[in-house]
Amino acid sequence: MPDLHTLTIHEAADLLRQRKLSSVELTKAHLERIRAVEDKVKAFTLVTDELALKQAEEADKRIASGENLSPLTGIPLAIKDVICTKDITTTCGSRMLENFRPPYDAAVMEKLNAAGAVMLGKTNMDEFAMGSSTEHSAFFPTHNPWGLDRAPGGSSGGSAAVVAAGMAMGSYGSDTGGSIRQPGALCNVLGLKPTYGRVSRYGLIAFASSLDQIGPFARDAQDAAILLQAVAGHDKRDSTSAPNEVPDYSKALTGNLKGMRLGVPKEYWVDGMDPGVERVVRDAIETLRELGAEIVDVSLPHTKYGLAAYYIIAPAEASANLSRYDGVKYGYSYRDTSDMWEAMEKTRQYGFGAEVKRRIMLGTYALSAGYYDAYYKQAEKVRALIKRDFDEVFTQVDALVSPASPTVAFKLGEISDPYQMYLQDMFTIPANLAGICGVSIPGGFSENLPVGVQLLGDTFKEETILHIADAFGRATDHHKQWPAHL
Repeated sequence: MPDLHTLTIHEAADLLRQRKLSSVELTKAHLERIRAVEDKVKAFTLVTDELALKQAEEADKRIASGENLSPLTGIPLAIKDVICTKDITTTCGSRMLENFRPPYDAAVMEKLNAAGAVMLGKTNMDEFAMGSSTEHSAFFPTHNPWGLDRAPGGSSGGSAAVVAAGMAMGSYGSDTGGSIRQPGALCNVLGLKPTYGRVSRYGLIAFASSLDQIGPFARDAQDAAILLQAVAGHDKRDSTSAPNEVPDYSKALTGNLKGMRLGVPKEYWVDGMDPGVERVVRDAIETLRELGAEIVDVSLPHTKYGLAAYYIIAPAEASANLSRYDGVKYGYSYRDTSDMWEAMEKTRQYGFGAEVKRRIMLGTYALSAGYYDAYYKQAEKVRALIKRDFDEVFTQVDALVSPASPTVAFKLGEISDPYQMYLQDMFTIPANLAGICGVSIPGGFSENLPVGVQLLGDTFKEETILHIADAFGRATDHHKQWPAHL
């Protein structure tokens, strides 16, 4: 049997059902892997080893009885520290919530607990999910397993890194403008952003409410299908949760692309993109053609306005969402004063980091009197045009293929200009503005660093992009590579 931390979820699930492996053994193997490499990667804000072993024991009892089993029963997973876990510290990567223990579980945690999954811990992230490198965590930066001097991407960098390093079999993150797909690309794992409304946001600490969506990181498409299946579905507690029926995602993984039309948007090939990234993605497109797909050129003309629209809409929503952190109800509170207004001011001054303050100021300005019509309203009009572009192109093709990130993993500290960091999400942001689904898949390597290929699908067409991802994965072995540094 191979090292247990190298197994996929579906491989481990088969072994668990056949009683050739126990969840306790599997969980201990991953806890040992965490002890071996976590000091190098720094992907966890909290490792819940006692809870994990307790859940593993319970999972083994369920497996022995043969009752209430799911594909995730006994499987060790990691959870981004933006998802509420009852009585377990949920920091959102911020000093503001450093000691916050939610009194309830997020909807996705309720489903994972009911499925019998094992939680290994909470993963590091950019503060309040604002960043593209996981350098904006209030605690420490996370390192990319493929180059320990490089960033794993963000904001879900910790969730991507734990899967890439073999510290968890799968994980969950959140994607507001690319925060699952970009770190997935930079860490050589599959990162899936479902359609807006496919997964409940109840218990997801909000950044930008009209953009945020929870999704999984996995080794391959089959694992991603299992992880999405476990958490998808309507939730009446989330007013934006869609009532659409959830298909069986695993049934879509046939490996056959014949008859499919895949569009290549000309706007996703830009000046300044890493030549190695372009080469790998174009090679991947040729592989998809060889697998039977018809490749056609398409245009999404309003893509060029996506970045500008996003950096008005997202900070505006963040400004509203983060107004609740006032030092009164929960979280960090500045107490060294008798003046209420100074207490509130200092709470936000010391509780928030620089990037969060930057976005609050941008958003507050965009929403202020005299500027709402000029900025926020105009950005929403652009958003509608971007959505219309996707609606029109999906009448012509089944899915779109593009780079996931314009570069490979950059060195920690290399990008100090906020605007240059924002450009990291230029290929991923349009999908969030339009509310469609997208996935980044391991596409190959440039100078020994991973390159991600992005697949975009129409709303509630996750089975389509997973189908393509599965076919590509069967034809290549990029996702089977492991970082030599670990």
